[in-house]
Amino acid sequence: MGISKPTGHSLFLYRPRFSSESLSKRVVCRRVSSDGGGAVDSTQQQSAAPGIKDVQNDSSSVGDSYVALFVRMLGLDHDPLDREQAIIALWKYSLGGKKHIDAIMQFPGCINLTVNLLRSESISTCEAAAGLLRSISLVNLYRDSVAESGAIEEITGLLTQPSLTPEVKEQSICVLWNLSVDEKLRTKIANTDILPLLSKNLDDEDMKVKEAAGGVLANLALSPCNHGVIVESGLIPKLAYQLKAEADSSKILRKEARNALLELSKDEYYRILVIEEGLVPVPILGAAAYKSFRPGLHSWPSLPDGTEIEQSSKEPSRFGASELLLGLNVDNNANIEEGKINAIVGRTQQQFLARIGAIELEDLKDSQSESSTSNHLTLLPWIDGVARLVLILELEDVNAVVRAAESIADACINEHMRISFKEAGAIKHLVKFLDYMNNSVKWATVQALERLSISNVVCLAIENEGALGPLLSILKLSSIPENVMEKTLDILSRILDPSKEMKSKFYSGPVNGSQGGQHSESNFEASTRKSVLDIDVVSRLVEILNSSSPNLKRKAASILEFVSIMDPSMEIIDSMEIESGLSAVFQLGVSIDSDAEDWQPERYALEVEEAGLAISAASRLLTKLLDSEKFCNKINSTHFTKLLRRILKSDIPINHKDWIAACLIKVCSISALNTDSGDPINMEVTLYETIPRLIQQIKSSFSLDVQESAVVELNRIVSEGIVDATRAVASKGGIFPLVKLINEGSERATEAALAILYNLSMDTENHPAIIAAGAVPALKKIVLSQRAQWRQALYLLRTLPT
Repeated sequence: MGISKPTGHSLFLYRPRFSSESLSKRVVCRRVSSDGGGAVDSTQQQSAAPGIKDVQNDSSSVGDSYVALFVRMLGLDHDPLDREQAIIALWKYSLGGKKHIDAIMQFPGCINLTVNLLRSESISTCEAAAGLLRSISLVNLYRDSVAESGAIEEITGLLTQPSLTPEVKEQSICVLWNLSVDEKLRTKIANTDILPLLSKNLDDEDMKVKEAAGGVLANLALSPCNHGVIVESGLIPKLAYQLKAEADSSKILRKEARNALLELSKDEYYRILVIEEGLVPVPILGAAAYKSFRPGLHSWPSLPDGTEIEQSSKEPSRFGASELLLGLNVDNNANIEEGKINAIVGRTQQQFLARIGAIELEDLKDSQSESSTSNHLTLLPWIDGVARLVLILELEDVNAVVRAAESIADACINEHMRISFKEAGAIKHLVKFLDYMNNSVKWATVQALERLSISNVVCLAIENEGALGPLLSILKLSSIPENVMEKTLDILSRILDPSKEMKSKFYSGPVNGSQGGQHSESNFEASTRKSVLDIDVVSRLVEILNSSSPNLKRKAASILEFVSIMDPSMEIIDSMEIESGLSAVFQLGVSIDSDAEDWQPERYALEVEEAGLAISAASRLLTKLLDSEKFCNKINSTHFTKLLRRILKSDIPINHKDWIAACLIKVCSISALNTDSGDPINMEVTLYETIPRLIQQIKSSFSLDVQESAVVELNRIVSEGIVDATRAVASKGGIFPLVKLINEGSERATEAALAILYNLSMDTENHPAIIAAGAVPALKKIVLSQRAQWRQALYLLRTLPT
């Protein structure tokens, strides 16, 4: 039985037609979170779509008594025009506040009927239905009901329609925005169907649509389980663009993009992706921290890294402006690099903001109180971010310095960022903090310098700023944490690189006629590096060889090798018990649990790789030490020969065995085990280092010349009749690359490969592998084409079971 309709007069009052202007009218309330800001707690950062205020407006004129009527008019048995007018009336009524929404929600079927109207062909109906769902979902109590009604699925389908109006898009996405406040619903929303739609709407022409899409993404990012799908959907570049493009985005959109990216940045891998988009995480300190900032007063301008700008004229200006506008006196033809220009721009902007007290102004508004900024971060474009972090290093706040140093370490993901911090003047401040009494500052500084020192250019700047002495002092501390010890050794091993020092000894003059600067700089480096010749430093390095992890052993061995180069007499090292330290490193190669390869292959591979690096460094060190006659006389060469022979036969990666083999030969040359030409050491080196290395070159090299040289050398070894040489070639996987070389190699390489395969074919156990590698068709092709090697190919074919 249908319902009775009101009189015509009543319908005129309560079924009004709304203009497009009234449909698009927005009633906005203050959002749960403020615009912009840093990485706040999830409960503070999450936001809902702009909604309603509990105020009286013209929507209340609908009357509470007619709510039931309009809800019933949403039924499927009513005329589409009636349903449209009813949903519009209810939407307007819901804008009156929570008590009006409660009145609507007294009727349980209202949400399901409203969700059904999202399928309507009428734009006005769709907008009103989405608008009503938006109002309802703004109330915490009703969010589950909206989600359970299938609203998420219907909105997903609605957003796929190509001709959807901006108003419908805004209302629909705002429903998702409100629902995503609930942590339980975020996983349901963050699926592969909705995320591409949100990504597309970030590029929409309507700013309200873009803001809504950004708000949903910011809320979804609050749940770490959603980070993977967000990143895989390619949203980091789009969010970063919205944050950087101030002219094309609103304050709300920039805030939501920042919040989303800050949440993603909590994962160290995703943080790298954010920084690659030109954004730097910077700590929010509060206005009080910047009160201690005192910009330096210079009689003449200088670059941020401390480089002074040369004056083009010593004469005062005619009108006395030279003292007021110093920059005007700089030579107009001065060639300043782009990196230095960016550093000047960034420093100028940040110092200006600090001087007028406007720095962090927007971020502090977003954080609402300075007390809540203890662990907050914000994201700045890299020019401003780098300059801001360097400025923070000049403050007196210890916690601020620690946070800035940690942020610098996080931001140094590539050469561009490392050079940028150098040009901005970060190095001189960080090196100064190495002598700081506060350990937190000192450890954070070491972490930042370790990441910066990856760059050879920055590493040289760190050394020139006088970091070597303080780093060596830190190394000698007994109570240093292992992670700080590791990073300190990292920096020292890069500064005191033995290979760089050896190269420098071959050259002491100017390049291409240049004079002065380079020579004086090399003298400065030599004088500072002599500080490593300290008995306490060497003693500490030897202690690390005996007791630390393989990674630390490798770095200590590298620095000790540098010491041996700096002190050819090796008096300091000879006075140490370095023999036990070397023995401890070599024990790594014979103590690896081979059973772990079966049940933990990844861990086993990592252990073998780390041991190989450490043993290779120790082998270089021992080879260098053997140049000292005093050391040769006291070393137990028999003991080291046995250790090195076992390591050579182990699973250590072949690329680490070259120094092991060279060291083994040198140890044997000074031992009492010198033998004739049948020396087993030489044979073992050939079997376990030379042959595997040559096969690896044939397999992986992209150079035909390298492949040819390797196969020719391998053929020479096999043809000399060394025992087990052919077996070593087969066991190391040499058959398949040799057959491949027959088809693709040069004439000389083909000839050598055929000779090796013929020797291998003398052992019938190798026949299946040779045939499986495709040798038969390749050999037949050579014979039929009458190539220069056709006789060798024919002989090999006759030995195979074809």
